[in-house]
Amino acid sequence: MSREERNTYTIKDDAHMGEIKIADEVVSIIAGLAAMEVDGVASMAGNATRELISKLGMRSLSKGVKVDVLEGIVTVSLALNLKYGYSIKTITAKVQEKVKASIENMTGLEVADVNIRVAGVEIPEEV
Repeated sequence: MSREERNTYTIKDDAHMGEIKIADEVVSIIAGLAAMEVDGVASMAGNATRELISKLGMRSLSKGVKVDVLEGIVTVSLALNLKYGYSIKTITAKVQEKVKASIENMTGLEVADVNIRVAGVEIPEEV
């Protein structure tokens, strides 16, 4: 089994129509995009800010995201930097909901856990 095959997940295997596989990096990018959409999230812990993403592309979103899929069940671990002044509890709950819904809606995989590590807080220069 090649490295590429090990890092994909079969979501549909229909003898009449063929097979659909999703690369684990795609699931990571979906999770990263969903997390970055939540107000209060400054960046992924791998320094993937909104500005950097626009310059470097989507692959930088998978930094700070770990995805494990076992028999169609997904566990996601995210490392995030949050903006100062926001409730960590509120922001992380919103991130968990958004990431879970995005992965399930886009891939059909079931998300069991969305684990978040708050790696830092971005403090604006005015404070």
